Amino acid sequence: MSKSRRSSRRRSPPIRSGEIIDYKNTSLLRRFVSEQGRILSRRMNRLTSKQQRSMTVAIKRARILASLPFSNNES
Repeated sequence: MSKSRRSSRRRSPPIRSGEIIDYKNTSLLRRFVSEQGRILSRRMNRLTSKQQRSMTVAIKRARILASLPFSNNES
């Protein structure tokens, strides 16, 4: 019962057709990083495996270039 109810809801895709997964697009990358700075899982992101791999690479490149923080320890 819960499976059929879950599949009937259509959610909007997390990445729109015009958006490109790139290390320079930090506003897009921040949506896929948790508040602690961890990369969210593919199940939470609702990405395909190919998109998740490119998202991970882009986030790691952005971290190395210091446009994204490695962790968010503001407490």
